[in-house]
Amino acid sequence: MTERPLLSLDEHLCFAVYACARETMRLYRSFLEPRGLTFPQYMVLVALYELGACTVKALGERLYLDSGTLTPLLKRMQESGLVDRRRDTDDERKMCVSLTEKGRALREELGTVPDCVKDQIDDLQDEDIADLRARVRALLERIHRANEQLSGE
Repeated sequence: MTERPLLSLDEHLCFAVYACARETMRLYRSFLEPRGLTFPQYMVLVALYELGACTVKALGERLYLDSGTLTPLLKRMQESGLVDRRRDTDDERKMCVSLTEKGRALREELGTVPDCVKDQIDDLQDEDIADLRARVRALLERIHRANEQLSGE
């Protein structure tokens, strides 16, 4: 039996996606750190601007984060005054999260971050971004379905 050759890192789709995600977060960090934010905190704020007040579970689903990752992140954001976490009055098993005034006040300022990032990337046009985003989103959906099938969800 012949052994199948192992793919090099550059031949692994997962490595290209992983490395691109890390470099993207690093680039965003340049614009977020001066505002006192981490990349995950920025993603939470963007999701809450989109969703409004919601349960931690709904936020986690939107961000593809489990509660073990999201809960400490939200706790730090609450301590810094960006979000508020409260038990749902109708079902105390559920935790709700909402933006504070401080969190809402950052919305306009944070709205400039994607353009700042885009301006740093050579020759990246809006059409390129839209096409790439659509392709990555389609890949994400396929991978998510595969994971659900494998886990029996």
